[in-house]
Amino acid sequence: MTPKRRVPGNRLLHAPGPTPIPASVLAAMFEQSMDLADPRVDAIIADCEEGLLSLLGAPDSDTRVYLYSCNGHGAWEATLANLIAPGSVALIPGTGHFSDGWDEVARALGIETLRTPWQPGLPIDPAPIAQALLADRQHRIAAVCVIHTDTATSVTSELSAIRRAMDETGHPALLAVDVVASLGAAPFSMQAIGVDVAMGASQKGLMMPAGLGFVAANGRARAVASAHDRPRHYWDWRSRDGPLNYHKFCGTPPLQMLLGLRAALALIEAEGLDEVHTRHRRLAGAVHAAVHAWRQGGALDFYCSSESARSVSVTTITVRPDHDAVALRTLARERFQVSIAGGLGPLTGKAFRIGHLGDQNEALILGCLAGVEASLKTLSIPIGAGALDAAMASLGN
Repeated sequence: MTPKRRVPGNRLLHAPGPTPIPASVLAAMFEQSMDLADPRVDAIIADCEEGLLSLLGAPDSDTRVYLYSCNGHGAWEATLANLIAPGSVALIPGTGHFSDGWDEVARALGIETLRTPWQPGLPIDPAPIAQALLADRQHRIAAVCVIHTDTATSVTSELSAIRRAMDETGHPALLAVDVVASLGAAPFSMQAIGVDVAMGASQKGLMMPAGLGFVAANGRARAVASAHDRPRHYWDWRSRDGPLNYHKFCGTPPLQMLLGLRAALALIEAEGLDEVHTRHRRLAGAVHAAVHAWRQGGALDFYCSSESARSVSVTTITVRPDHDAVALRTLARERFQVSIAGGLGPLTGKAFRIGHLGDQNEALILGCLAGVEASLKTLSIPIGAGALDAAMASLGN
């Protein structure tokens, strides 16, 4: 057997999920398991629940968080299974690949969906949402299911504007928000915005491995879930409201994931949430500055055409059709040791994505940008000059 060639140093991970896992989180996950009667288990679960509710800006003690052994797709299903009664409708505004994905999950569950139009590269327009609610005289729409940041398009939509538009209609629909790509990177508060349900996953801003999903639901949402009989078991909030830890997880808790989550939440608390958000804005600004320079060559551009809607978590960069976005990603990873993400859905083979969320700092971002630029030049993809200087100037300011 021929041994693999050793590559010294570390490969930089700049996908928008999974993101780099801090050493203290990895170390916490190496702790030995405990029997479920050990009081430490209940303490670990309580720390995770309280930490998530704080991070989510949950409004009151009536809001509960439900943890699942799943990814974000599972959390989508949990949200739909509990909120959408038989005969009710889920309104899922278009944002790109991930709103389409949430719609696919709903239809697989036999749930009727209503979509609003979306202009590629732009955030959600609240006006069609309001129009759909006003037209729904029978109040069949049970929830408006919104992607805060679509990881594929790197577009972040303004949740407060959507909430205001909903309130102005007087419609009783709940607001459910996917914060998979935004929580721990961008400001978010269930209470301040008026969000009834927030769902997310562990592998992005929470700096964890994939595999832990969560849904936080306020009292209004939980009352809706308790009032209908849509078939569900593993996802059911009602069965998870029991006081015992195996009730909370419909079986054995994923202890190592919970230990990691507790450590990750402690890191966010130690840095300070405002500083976490400031750091993400600063690092995103450096990436955006570099892309502004690169795009002068005519082959690359921002996918998100609205500067104010560009995500602090990830940047999607389109590649002119006469150049190979897949080859770029491969070269960056294998030769220059920088892992970036490819385009998804309609952008497959037409874009690449730079993740700048989670456990990232200035040195890592500059290393990523240098590796991407080296790959662009090696493949003779025309770019404007001065990208790294622009990124460094942005960080300096």
